[in-house]
Amino acid sequence: MIATGAAKAPERTREIVAAGEARIEVIAEGAGPLVVLVPSRGRDSEDYDEVAAGIAKAGYRVLRPQPRGTCRSCGPMRGLTLHDFARDVAAVIQHAGGGPAVIAGHAFGNWVARMTAADHPRLVRGVVILAAAAKTYPKALAEAVTRSADATLPDDERLKYLRATFFAPGHDASVWLEGWYPEVNASQFAAGRATRQEEWWGAGCTPLLDLQAALDPFKPRETTNELRDEFGERVTIVVIADASHALIPEQPAAVVETIVAWMRKLAR
Repeated sequence: MIATGAAKAPERTREIVAAGEARIEVIAEGAGPLVVLVPSRGRDSEDYDEVAAGIAKAGYRVLRPQPRGTCRSCGPMRGLTLHDFARDVAAVIQHAGGGPAVIAGHAFGNWVARMTAADHPRLVRGVVILAAAAKTYPKALAEAVTRSADATLPDDERLKYLRATFFAPGHDASVWLEGWYPEVNASQFAAGRATRQEEWWGAGCTPLLDLQAALDPFKPRETTNELRDEFGERVTIVVIADASHALIPEQPAAVVETIVAWMRKLAR
């Protein structure tokens, strides 16, 4: 028997949004100020299921654009830059009424989030940077992401890369053996290399929540204050314990709590 006072999870819907030559599938739920979640390189936004539900229950409208090449999203995949992916996100925000939105991007997704803020400042009121890499990091780590996504490799080998690169000790790295899109991974990697870092790094002038994972190899502890040292008080830093570069599947409740608390302090 269901208790009459039990909170009901916000209904999820899916629709296709036109974004120039692209068509972007969007998962939507909740009602309230707009929040857009952008996944990491080579993956789709289904990774955010638990986080999206938590933010929606806190009183927000949560949109999850599926990157080109994942699920029902489609569009040109070659010759792209981060500006193209930012236009996809901007089209989704415009379709939802123009925002302004808070955009949260995980790993590579934070590049897209920051690019969107830089290119479309009127549509963005804040950017959440989830498990972002330091300004410079070893190239071997980027290669490890590609190896993690390579379904032609034996699972045991891929798990070694996932454990070393994405998951803190004691967390189940096997949950990310699935959910990779090789063509998307290659397309996004090329787009990142085709875009100068200085074009997206500062995210325009928007407030930033730098949500770091304490054990992230992409973000050594000596670089904790890197963004705040560069951009000052518009950067808020929070470090989540017992998490690595994956962060989202490792500590979803902490991610939700931190993002919601920060958004409630933003000027409307």
